[in-house]
Amino acid sequence: MLIILLALAVAPAICIILLVYFKDKYEREPFSLILKCFILGIFTIIPPAIIEIAAKKIGPDHSTNSYNIIIYVFTTVSFSEELSKYLLLRILPYRSKHFNEPFDGIIYAVIISMGFATAENILYVLRGGMNVALIRMFTAIPAHAAFAVFMGFYVGLAKFRKHNFLLLLTGLLTAIIAHGLYDWLLFQNNMPGLQLLAVVCLIVIVILSFRAMNIHKKNSPFNPANRPFSHP
Repeated sequence: MLIILLALAVAPAICIILLVYFKDKYEREPFSLILKCFILGIFTIIPPAIIEIAAKKIGPDHSTNSYNIIIYVFTTVSFSEELSKYLLLRILPYRSKHFNEPFDGIIYAVIISMGFATAENILYVLRGGMNVALIRMFTAIPAHAAFAVFMGFYVGLAKFRKHNFLLLLTGLLTAIIAHGLYDWLLFQNNMPGLQLLAVVCLIVIVILSFRAMNIHKKNSPFNPANRPFSHP
């Protein structure tokens, strides 16, 4: 049973990595860097976990108060988690010679995020069992991937526009806002209607994430239909 639960906890992230990897059809990334980003992505869960545990102990009760939920999800959960992933994205793959087109921002952001999501998912699944594994397979894991696509879309643009600070900031903030909005709707235990809206929110952000990937894929400098890419 334990092996099955672990497989269910890990499999969704691996499937999403493969999906995004094969979306990058013109110039794929080296396995060594992908593996490094995934493994280090697992450890990006540590700083947010410490912050969230501390917030629950010393912060206001956010279990029922709608205002406190907003503060908690945006300033603690989404901010700390997306910032942790963003910093690894900037420190490791962003500086690599293999990050040579805007689509790579999405690739590496998703891989790092799936490392994070795998670690988080294992913790939730081992505690909650099969039902939790199945629910998170279609909710939390795709959500983390979609947040990463938003971040990577703008970070990828930024690298080839003279490291544009506003684009880098937009990537981080877009991921934080999307993550915070989804969690805020999900955490409304006293208002089931808003929790249903979380499903709608998830569908919308997943659709938008596919559109973002298609934009970068279409405009890839390695796409034979495009002119040769030149760095600015």
